[in-house]
Amino acid sequence: MTRNALTAGLVAMVSLVAFEYMAVAIAMPVVAKELGGLELYGLAFSGAMAASVIGTVLGGRWADVRGPQAPLWTGAAGFAAGLTVAGLAPTMEVLIAGRFLQGFSGALVSVALYVVVARAYPESRHPKIFSLFATAWVVPSMVGPAIVGVVTDTLGWRWVFLLVPILTVVAGLVLLRGLAGQPVSGGQSEPAPGLLGKVGWAAVTAVGAGLMQYGSSGRLPLLIAGMVVLAVALPRLLPRGTLRAARGLPAVVGLRGLSAGAFFAAEVMVSLMLVDHRHLPTWASGLALMGGSLTWSFASWVQGREFFGQKTNLRLGSAMMALGILVTGTVAFTSVPVALAYPGWIITGFGIGLVYPTLSVLTLELSAPGEQGENSSALQVGESVFSVVAVAVTAALFTASGSGYWVVFAATLVMALAGLAIAGRSIKDGSATTAQECLARPA
Repeated sequence: MTRNALTAGLVAMVSLVAFEYMAVAIAMPVVAKELGGLELYGLAFSGAMAASVIGTVLGGRWADVRGPQAPLWTGAAGFAAGLTVAGLAPTMEVLIAGRFLQGFSGALVSVALYVVVARAYPESRHPKIFSLFATAWVVPSMVGPAIVGVVTDTLGWRWVFLLVPILTVVAGLVLLRGLAGQPVSGGQSEPAPGLLGKVGWAAVTAVGAGLMQYGSSGRLPLLIAGMVVLAVALPRLLPRGTLRAARGLPAVVGLRGLSAGAFFAAEVMVSLMLVDHRHLPTWASGLALMGGSLTWSFASWVQGREFFGQKTNLRLGSAMMALGILVTGTVAFTSVPVALAYPGWIITGFGIGLVYPTLSVLTLELSAPGEQGENSSALQVGESVFSVVAVAVTAALFTASGSGYWVVFAATLVMALAGLAIAGRSIKDGSATTAQECLARPA
């Protein structure tokens, strides 16, 4: 019964972080208009993103050294506090401060949950737990827009922020009960070497990602500056060999970044292409995205039941992502039936649904005791930054090509094919490397 409570509490926490991530994106236009801070609109998102990168790096090492409960509960409290500040904000500046605290604290929670899974569940249960985590991220994207719309129209945008802290307390009580008696406390006795340096590089990485975000709207010098900053800072936060997809953990982190980047950069363009280019109503484009979310959730369930092996999950999933992006991208040509976008995005969603949770499982399998938090933080930082880079670069290509939708899908197809090429290097086998072994090899 305690284990059931633990699982319920973990999934509830993931769902709340995912819901608020989606809800803020929907409510922010109303928020910015009411608070009179349209010029600060982008900072409400980039500030939270920057804080999440720092929180992920700090939280991972903290969880390894002191156990996951300290960053978990600190993060939960800060997450609720940040949402409360944002919900009560009298100005846009105060709301951005709340968003910064929310982003930092939500990252502490996310990485600590990985360490809880590593310590509280046997390895055989990890696929199922991470399939539930994946579903907890996907479901809010399906039901969230309607809920946020109703809350905003009836109670006001502030309650989009203020209701979640109440739910966080409820989820926290369930999780607290589930953690009772579980072997998750404690960590290493020695201090965390180089932690301050890593947090500093995380801040620099966040700045680089922010520059790329702002540069994607046609400010080429900012885009190039962001790429240079990331080229220097990001490798210091990832396992050595990630950028060349060295076998084992580096390839896992690299594949997660490529898969997430390809999916989210393509997803940004699907709705725009269907509405502005192929003249479908908004609800019709939403059905395509919903189809991808449903198959992502279903494929995560398939992964959790271990119908296929890990190698099949990664190779089949990466191949399906590439095929789905290719099919969806053909709709950029008006001679192609627009209906192809639906099966195309359904295939893409199923592909990432196989890949995404499998990589979470492999990260813990390839982590020695005491390094699960650091490796989980590397996985999440890589995913976040690769996604920012992919969206920024494809947006710049879209602008430079004069609204060339096919250019965006071609770029994301290249990313998906690169993921397929390295999928086999991510599997745990006799030649796979753990993080400790990576330290002895050049990047």
